[in-house]
Amino acid sequence: MQVDAWSPIPVLLTVDLVILTLREGRLCVLLVERGEDPFQGMQALPGGFLNHAGEEILDAAHRELSEETALSARSVHLEQLAIYGDAARDPRGRVVSVAYLAIAPGLPEPVAGTDAVDAAWVPAEAVLSGELELAFDHRRMVTDGIERARTKLEFSALATAFCGELFTIAELQKVYEAVWGTELDTRNFYRKVQAVKGFIIPAGSGRRTTGGRPARLYRAGPKTVLSPPLIRPMPSGLEEDTGEEGE
Repeated sequence: MQVDAWSPIPVLLTVDLVILTLREGRLCVLLVERGEDPFQGMQALPGGFLNHAGEEILDAAHRELSEETALSARSVHLEQLAIYGDAARDPRGRVVSVAYLAIAPGLPEPVAGTDAVDAAWVPAEAVLSGELELAFDHRRMVTDGIERARTKLEFSALATAFCGELFTIAELQKVYEAVWGTELDTRNFYRKVQAVKGFIIPAGSGRRTTGGRPARLYRAGPKTVLSPPLIRPMPSGLEEDTGEEGE
C-alpha cells in the first residue's frame, strides 16, 4: 500500500505589539496606517514578520518596539499577550501572530516604520467601541491587551508602569481611572493604596505642586503582587441589575 509523503503546511510568523500609554489623562494605543496590501490605508498595530529564520520571537518584539518608539525593552513593561492563529486571519496565507503587550509612561510622538504611511496615538476607546476599524484581527488584540492591563491593575503593581520614576498618589489614581474607564473616590483610593504595603514607597521628602497644595512623591515599591488587591468597581448598570435581581 502506497502512502503519500507528508509535507508540513507552510506557516508564516509575525509579531504584533499592543503598546499602551497615557496621554493627557487618556488611555491610548499606538496604531500605524498600513502602506501596503493587504488592508492598505487601514489602521493596524505595529508589527511585522521575523527578519530571518534565526531571529528569536522575543528579539523580534524588541526590534519592533525600538523601531516604533525608539525605546528599549528595559525601559518599558513588555509581556507576551497571546498567540493568534485563526486560519483566515490573513489573506496572504496561514499567518500566526505572537502579540505582546507593552506599557510605558509618557511615550513620545511615534515615527512610522518602513512599511507604514503614518503612526499615531489613538484613544483606546475609539478601538474598543468599534468606532475605528482595524486591519486583520487587531481589534481583538487591542481588546485582549486592555483587558489584560485592567485585570492586572487589580492584582499586580502594573499601574506603576504607566507612571514616571516619581509620581503622586493622585497621578496613580489617574492611571487606574484611565485604564478602568471609571472615576474613583479619592479618599477611598488613597486608603486602599496605603493599605497595600510595599506597593509604593515614599521618595524622600520631595513634593510636587499640581494646582493645589504640594503632594508627596512616591516610587514603585518592591511588591509586585497586591495584597489586598484593588478590585475594579463594577459598572453602575451591572450594580443596578444585580440589585434588582436580589429584591
